[in-house]
Amino acid sequence: MSKVRNPAASGRFYEGSEPGLRSQIEECFTHPQGPGKIPETGKGPRKILGLVSPHAGYPYSGPVAAHGFSAVAKDGAPKTVIILGPNHSGRGVGVAIDDSDAWTTPLGEVELNEDIVSSIAEGSEFAEINSSAHASEHSLEVQIPFLQYFFDSDFQIVPICMRNQSLEASEDLGNVIGEVVTEENALILASTDLTHYETQDTAEERDGEVIKKMKGLDWKELSSLIVSKNYSVCGYGPVSATMLAAKSFRAEETELFKYATSGDTAGPTTRVVGYCSLGIFR
Repeated sequence: MSKVRNPAASGRFYEGSEPGLRSQIEECFTHPQGPGKIPETGKGPRKILGLVSPHAGYPYSGPVAAHGFSAVAKDGAPKTVIILGPNHSGRGVGVAIDDSDAWTTPLGEVELNEDIVSSIAEGSEFAEINSSAHASEHSLEVQIPFLQYFFDSDFQIVPICMRNQSLEASEDLGNVIGEVVTEENALILASTDLTHYETQDTAEERDGEVIKKMKGLDWKELSSLIVSKNYSVCGYGPVSATMLAAKSFRAEETELFKYATSGDTAGPTTRVVGYCSLGIFR
């Protein structure tokens, strides 16, 4: 009997029906803060190694996320997407890899890459097979419908949830991903929101510092900045691990596709959350 992870965020972070979700994704692209249009899917060769993408409800972060997924769509279909996100619930182990056979959303079912799941769990000092951390977590799940919109179910995923976002855990995970993911057609996706519940001006100032470290692939400095200044970036560990892994694949440049806050996308500007879409290229 197959083990399938059912959606936890459907009907809350995004629309719960297939037609409603497709329409909502399209609205993210045509939103004033979105890229403006739905892109054609490219054929490759793929250049994007990593993507930093937000994970709030689609009305808030969806237009920003659409910029990153627009670039991914134009780049062509990845074979495997390793998705790293923070653990908001606190459940499960410090670094948890799900070992379900598949995840479902209203757009269908996506299989896991069992070989990479096993290889990361075997090679990492921190990561363990653990499904309970993923049961109610939204940060990874909300990325999948965007991918399904363009690529149907013609890709596999490796879901990794980080409660432990220490420098040591991030370094371990980034190195292991760089070692075991040998296929050229993989995408590493780090799920994070930026500053939480500050004024628009404060968020923009702090997020500017954070994005500068991301653009420079300064994974150690990124972690140090956020921890030392107690910035409320919820997924800095996944981003650090993604940047380090991308360096293993000869990452050469980055591009900030879009930055905006919830004040820009949905208002108000008194207590906002910051979002960015950023690509890492070979």
